[in-house]
Amino acid sequence: MRCTARVTQPRRIVLAAAAALLLIPTLSLADPRLDYILNCQGCHGADGGGATGAVPNLRGQMATFLRVPGGREYLVRVPGTSQSELNDARIAGLLNWMLRQFSPEQMPPAFSPYSEAEVARVRRPPLTDVAGVRRQLVQAIEALDNGAPSH
Repeated sequence: MRCTARVTQPRRIVLAAAAALLLIPTLSLADPRLDYILNCQGCHGADGGGATGAVPNLRGQMATFLRVPGGREYLVRVPGTSQSELNDARIAGLLNWMLRQFSPEQMPPAFSPYSEAEVARVRRPPLTDVAGVRRQLVQAIEALDNGAPSH
């Protein structure tokens, strides 16, 4: 007996999607790696390298902001983070993952991970002068590296 059932195009798409899901490594929907892939990687790249002159490089640099006043808040208030559709808990998890993934050598010894409450407190409003704030923070980091005391 010959099967005469036809597989329609929409059904093929559903079957292909189901098959693809079986092939994806197991990632929880709340996994910070997945949040990075879906929300950050498009601009910052898979390796966090960014794009020279357009998107900041996270590698070896992200955690340096934690060393100066305002730097910790900066990482939460940049528009890509602040205006994300992710909830506060997922942003906290994502930032903690990104810091450990892209800038572990620069992490302060007494690093305190971001919490949901902290993100909720400082997330709004997003920065409007991102470049200006970044420039000030980088100057503070450079001064610190050159021996000037931190505030």
